[in-house]
Amino acid sequence: MPALKPTDLYGEITWIGTVPEDAGLQSVARDVLTLTYAGPEGEAHSGLTRPSCVRVKSQWPPGTEIRNVRQLSVMSQEEIDEIAVDCGLENLDPALLGATLVIRGIPDFTHVPPSSRLQNADLSTLVIDMENRPCVLPGREIEAEYPGAGAKFKPAAKDKRGVTAWVEHEGEMRVGDKLRLHVPDQRAWLSQPDLFDT
Repeated sequence: MPALKPTDLYGEITWIGTVPEDAGLQSVARDVLTLTYAGPEGEAHSGLTRPSCVRVKSQWPPGTEIRNVRQLSVMSQEEIDEIAVDCGLENLDPALLGATLVIRGIPDFTHVPPSSRLQNADLSTLVIDMENRPCVLPGREIEAEYPGAGAKFKPAAKDKRGVTAWVEHEGEMRVGDKLRLHVPDQRAWLSQPDLFDT
């Protein structure tokens, strides 16, 4: 029995970008993204491994070499539009957010199940690792462009920052491609609140 279930949901790529090496957080817009197993070509976050960061500090001392499941930052156009409104802006350039892909058409995108796949017609495939939590870094980029709006980003982006992802199958993705969402075929986890440290 297949472990992943194809859905009828498709995300259309509306924007592509890569963050150049040693260039800060901002992405540079592209029409095509070439995906290798190490991640997108020309992307500062590519690599089969990476140093651990604050997001996994409960598991690893900072700087520990770990598998890189943060090769891409994938965001929803609908959620970016909501963030822009909450920041008092008419629109928000995904480049300021360090986005790799922006897609339109999948509701509540930031909360799709971890281990879901996004796959285009050529079978280029991304695996969603987890929600990408908001941080202050995009706020600094926004502030430089729109003084007074940067500090609003982190609260505005709560539950809307998109996901991190890694390449499962190499290929190319282009603006206009439709990515089909495949989700794990399993019931929701019946967790107990007292299992977690607070």
